[in-house]
Amino acid sequence: MHHDLTLFATLAMALLTAFVGGYAARRIGFPPLVGYLLAGLVIGPFTPGFVGDINAISQLAEVGVIFMLFGVGLHFSLKDLWDVRHIAIPGAAAQTTVATLLGYLLTQLWGWSPQASLVLGLAISVASTVVLLRGLADAGLLNTAHGKVAIGWLVFEDLATVVILVLLPALVGGGEGSMLETLGLVFLKTGLFIALMLFVGARLMPWLLTRIAHTHSRELFILAVVAAALGTAFGAAELFGVSLALAAFLAGVIIGGSDVSHQVGAEVVPFRDIFATLFFVSVGMLVNPAVVLANAGQVLALTALIVIGKALIAVLLSFVLPGSGRTMIVVAAGLSQIGEFSFLVGQSGVALGLLTQDQYGLILAASLISIILNPFMFRAIPWAERVLRQSPVLWRRLEHGGPTPEPLSKHMTDHVVIIGYGRVGKHIGQVLNHLGLPFLVIEQDAAYATQMQQAGIQTLFGDAANSEILSHAGLDHACALVVTVPDQVTAELVVTAAHDLAPALPIIARAGAESGVERLAAHGAQHVIHPELEGGLDLVRHTLLTLGYPMSQIQPYVDAVRQDAYRASIVEDRAHPVLDQLVTAVRGIDIAWHNIAEDSPLVGQSLAEVNIRAHTGASVIALVREHRVIPNPKSDTRFEMGDLLGFIGSEQEIAAAVNLLEPAAYHGLTV
Repeated sequence: MHHDLTLFATLAMALLTAFVGGYAARRIGFPPLVGYLLAGLVIGPFTPGFVGDINAISQLAEVGVIFMLFGVGLHFSLKDLWDVRHIAIPGAAAQTTVATLLGYLLTQLWGWSPQASLVLGLAISVASTVVLLRGLADAGLLNTAHGKVAIGWLVFEDLATVVILVLLPALVGGGEGSMLETLGLVFLKTGLFIALMLFVGARLMPWLLTRIAHTHSRELFILAVVAAALGTAFGAAELFGVSLALAAFLAGVIIGGSDVSHQVGAEVVPFRDIFATLFFVSVGMLVNPAVVLANAGQVLALTALIVIGKALIAVLLSFVLPGSGRTMIVVAAGLSQIGEFSFLVGQSGVALGLLTQDQYGLILAASLISIILNPFMFRAIPWAERVLRQSPVLWRRLEHGGPTPEPLSKHMTDHVVIIGYGRVGKHIGQVLNHLGLPFLVIEQDAAYATQMQQAGIQTLFGDAANSEILSHAGLDHACALVVTVPDQVTAELVVTAAHDLAPALPIIARAGAESGVERLAAHGAQHVIHPELEGGLDLVRHTLLTLGYPMSQIQPYVDAVRQDAYRASIVEDRAHPVLDQLVTAVRGIDIAWHNIAEDSPLVGQSLAEVNIRAHTGASVIALVREHRVIPNPKSDTRFEMGDLLGFIGSEQEIAAAVNLLEPAAYHGLTV
């Protein structure tokens, strides 16, 4: 039986070439998406070799846009949109208008028809939300005030695109009345959809997902999440004529307010990443190198308008908008590209006969180049800010809206970086905070990251295993990195990336399995801890002690198991097992610790002179001085202010020893 494998072959080759291209781009210092775009060019219809199905890959790419916008909705509430309305709404309207006008004027110089010039101007006026999100995440700006303004700006641009797509048919035919009638119908349908989502979906979706979560079936939960994203987008497009991406975004906003939003976000990530990659591949497949070369001058001029012109428009708008200079620079970097919504506008123009296929090819070529350059625009943000600050008058004007709060991680040094702030990470953070040591958290959960930022915890939002977020954590200035994530693959990716960025940085990693201990050590972790192993050994100790086995037999076994499991990945002081044996193993005997105060009469006395054991029966088993443990201190050891003494003995003996160390009791003692 013969099977049509066109879709399978296209998908397989798209992912294979994307992997090769992304890896090659990363190795030479380019962002992976550059490799994804070039992969699309390789399997496209305009280059020799395998040719993928453009229609199939385009539909898969649309799924990627849906998941991307669905994820944005999960992490971006309606309140956030409302909070940035003073900048995003007028800014998006002004920038779209000016960019459209510039595109129109440029193509009029090339002799295009007014309709074609208008379509191109509209196409280049809207940026790609997918590319923006990737750029913000890689730059560590996604969950900052700057990133929220940029996302809000593009969301309103996307809303404007809906109106643009409705207006395009009016350019072909139909009077003023028909245009108004069409607009009214579209606004009515969109309003009905939004009302339905806010009043029905806001109650139905969270309730349904919560019920499914209680079935304890992960497969059903994942299926429900995917169905919510795709089903809402499809239903909105079919019944209300609303954009697929915008419908998915609103569905994400609705579910983002539920109790299961964190789990939904985690399940969406794999789908988002795979299909977003296919989106970039699909863009590369549409580019015709012959058209690009034949019209190189026009492509470069159009690219300059998109990359430089749109960025300058955003910066100049800061003179009138109530945003800070840095916020507008971030927005400018994010807007200096075009993507999926530009393709929709261009495709509609071609379908309506307003734009030729070659003219549409110019949009695609300029889009490809702008997407490749966009990561470098984000990297240029600090440079652009320094240049603008050199003119105090200009910078004060740009800052007239007031400075925007900066990420708390800026300019940190001698800090501890904690990857993941769950139960383990939170405990480490609390200890470091108690000790007064600075630390920075990298957390993948956006809502949790926001809560920690509001609580004053220095936090970066992002996936340390899948983005450039580690490069913004100041690893070269940190004193340690602690990886607490339980997933073994994620931990290995983080450790590998961190070791490449800062080879001398001490890395403490949590192993998800015994087999992962050695792999983490091989990837660059100096210390690896396997919590399940440590907990199991502790249970073994207590069980055997309860059964009456002597610690002298138990401890060698525990040490042997630990040494065999960790091998050389954990370096232990030989005194620690001895101290551990004394502290944890002796049944019926208490352990107590006592500080030597500044006015203590023990200061300057030796252990032999005080002779605590002879007077109380308790023995000194350890002394902690300047964070260094001295087990079984010698008789000539002299006590110093701040020493911490460890005693072992019965309850009565410990009480007598502590009482002995009080100044009043000591003065009455004959030594």
